[in-house]
Amino acid sequence: VQLQASGGGSVQAGASLRLSCAASTPNRRSYSLAWFRQAPGKEREFVAAVNWKGDNIKYADSVKGRLTISRDKNTVYLQIASLKPEDTAVYYCAVEFRSDLDETFTPHFWGQGTQVTVSS
Repeated sequence: VQLQASGGGSVQAGASLRLSCAASTPNRRSYSLAWFRQAPGKEREFVAAVNWKGDNIKYADSVKGRLTISRDKNTVYLQIASLKPEDTAVYYCAVEFRSDLDETFTPHFWGQGTQVTVSS
């Protein structure tokens, strides 16, 4: 299993970014994908998840309205609008080998992360 995240960078507050994560899961037919993030000095937190078909999406309450997760087959995207300094974090994609979302997303594999740095 490989998860390759990209799209991070250093931006000014108010800008937008789109993160991408391409998943390669040999021998696995269906899976859900999610984004997590870890800010400096904090624990990794769930951001958003999308199921196999792309018709069931969950967001953390803290990010609703500014972040949009989407999926195109084996690639998951995270669009972040109106970036704030508190969005500064390493963003990780993760895969869970179930076709639909459960109450809690339980990662089976992690990607390597992509850094997002927002300056005021």
